[in-house]
Amino acid sequence: MGIVVQKFGGTSVRDDKGRRKVVSLVSRIMEQGQQALVVVSAMGRQGEPYATDTLLGLLSPSQGSDARERDLLASCGELISATVIASMLRSAGIRAQAFSGTESGIFTDENYGNARIVEVDPSRLLNAVEDGIVPVVAGFQGVTRGGSVTTLGRGGSDTTAIALGAAVDAEVVEIYTDVDGIKTADPRIVPSARTIAKMDYEEVFQLANLGARVIHPRAVELARQFSVPLVVRSTFEDSPGTHIGASRAMWDPWSHRQPDRAVTGITQLSGLVQVRFELTKKSAELDRTTLFEELGRVGVSVDLINLFPDEGYFCVPQHNRELCEDVLAKLGLVHRVEALRAKVSVVGSAIQGLPGVLGRVLAAVRDAGVEVLQSADSHSTISLLVHESAMEAAVVALHGKFGLDRD
Repeated sequence: MGIVVQKFGGTSVRDDKGRRKVVSLVSRIMEQGQQALVVVSAMGRQGEPYATDTLLGLLSPSQGSDARERDLLASCGELISATVIASMLRSAGIRAQAFSGTESGIFTDENYGNARIVEVDPSRLLNAVEDGIVPVVAGFQGVTRGGSVTTLGRGGSDTTAIALGAAVDAEVVEIYTDVDGIKTADPRIVPSARTIAKMDYEEVFQLANLGARVIHPRAVELARQFSVPLVVRSTFEDSPGTHIGASRAMWDPWSHRQPDRAVTGITQLSGLVQVRFELTKKSAELDRTTLFEELGRVGVSVDLINLFPDEGYFCVPQHNRELCEDVLAKLGLVHRVEALRAKVSVVGSAIQGLPGVLGRVLAAVRDAGVEVLQSADSHSTISLLVHESAMEAAVVALHGKFGLDRD
């Protein structure tokens, strides 16, 4: 029997109604003659009793906490979910067993709070499958070679599901969430945004990396590396969802190369600050190199970098503003920092080398009265830095310009 990995997010397991739906979706896989391997997130979101952030809130800030111990506590939410879902499956007549990340053979490095998977040994899970048991795995967690529990960072349960999918050679990994797939834009901004039927790994990775929150970019990167077929769909609606696989050109070789079909989706990221720094010709190269080395050393990731002989621009998240300004001051660089910035990006695998796409992007935001402060592009993205107050207008304008509300 082929194995289908089913990952259920926190909103899917937050209450009894959602958990009963999970049981029915697992039952359907079994009735189709396939074997389910289930991965679950912690129940609910911040404020709800077993959500990860709620558990971490039990720690006293004044007393501090050890990173290893924080991961021990953070891993409990998924363990609770796995145990409850396994129990409900058994009550429904399905043989099931809960597994921790450690028991599932997920080995990681020692970067507590944001560990990376270094190896997966799925032998215990495969033994369970061969015995007709549905493994219910606690997502978001693993174990070091020394036996310490680690967590995989934001979106870690997605990463767990895809890593296990690759390890057991799953037919598909199904990511269940509270939306019916990946949208052409955030439906809270663009109500006419539609669900995208098919996407390639690169498009999904870029959308996730540039602000979309349906699936974590690290998980998509892993899926691309191991060619794991993905489907993102809703737990609560019977819809086909978004199917993710190899290059879109393989199944749509010509039509997506038209200028009005080049863009697959629009995404946005708010809460940025823009930094402008001045350089002198005498020490420009040294100052630039030293600046970015120092920012990296203190853990500040920069974005939208534009460098010129006598000045430079880049962006950082608002929460890194103070660290960034400390580095600039330490190096004696004259600088100016502007807050309330946002990045709006168009994503599409056909953008590279297709004439007219950038012109259409700029025309769309110009007609909407949106000022462009910076820009950057890659082979599958065009990103614009705008005032945060104009972010939604830019998203709406770009979505309309490329006809993304049409099938």
